[in-house]
Amino acid sequence: MDLIDGLRAFVATAETGSFTAAAERLGMSNRLSSKYVAELEDRLGVRLLQRTTRRVGLTAAGEELLARAPALLDEMDEMLGAVTEDSRGFSGVLRLSAPVTFGEIYVKDLLSRFTVRHPDLTIDLRLSDSFVDLAREGIDLAFRIGRSDLSVLKARKLGEIRSVLVASPEYLATHGTPERPQDLTGHSCIVDTNRRRATRWEFGAEGQEEVVDVPSRFMVNSARVARDLAAEGMGVAFCPRFVLEKALASGDLVELLPEVTKPAIPVSAVYLEGRRLPRKVRALIDFAVQDYRNTG
Repeated sequence: MDLIDGLRAFVATAETGSFTAAAERLGMSNRLSSKYVAELEDRLGVRLLQRTTRRVGLTAAGEELLARAPALLDEMDEMLGAVTEDSRGFSGVLRLSAPVTFGEIYVKDLLSRFTVRHPDLTIDLRLSDSFVDLAREGIDLAFRIGRSDLSVLKARKLGEIRSVLVASPEYLATHGTPERPQDLTGHSCIVDTNRRRATRWEFGAEGQEEVVDVPSRFMVNSARVARDLAAEGMGVAFCPRFVLEKALASGDLVELLPEVTKPAIPVSAVYLEGRRLPRKVRALIDFAVQDYRNTG
């Protein structure tokens, strides 16, 4: 066993809490990750992990090693990467997370543009509207909409997203057009449950916010489905603008209350606090900041 392989298996197991999750992160079998850790323990002459039927815990020696090993591995990756990446571009795997609709509409194209410069780079993109555990899932970088409450994460802001009130011309012809936010209480509303406060729609600038508790005819966990339902005349939707461009341009949807300010929601690239960022992750963040400025 290579010492570096043993340290990688140990760190992955300690951070995820199981050999199975560690094996998935490292792209190897459960048996091999367990074997690497056992061989590392034999080599050091100490027990690093306490095995139970449900979870793996750290011994005192394991806690001490975990405090130092990630930085050592990051520095090793940095050193080796510096030797090859300047001339050949980045290689290896980048594990990324993004919200489903934002990932399908924007992040996939961002990554296509980035990897043109780095043809040896492998992208593992996982789309989920849940805030995944970066340490447990082995995620290098996550794209997130909204503010994170977790102090263990650092964020680099890419830009902002504003939501737009929309409805179809057919719906408005039948039910009338709202003239102010409070008029929405008399309309059928399509609620995106991915929003933190799904049925409380906010309007106005900071210090002059107006909140409307809207009645929900449909509740869906997809901005794209909310858009489609609105286009079918099912009600009023409040969706991020990036979901709506084609429907607004074609006239399938009409923007409502355009003169009313809608709060801006930050879009950020987030990563774990306290870990040295690999050069390829830093490069992707810098690329994403510029790319979002140009296309977002």
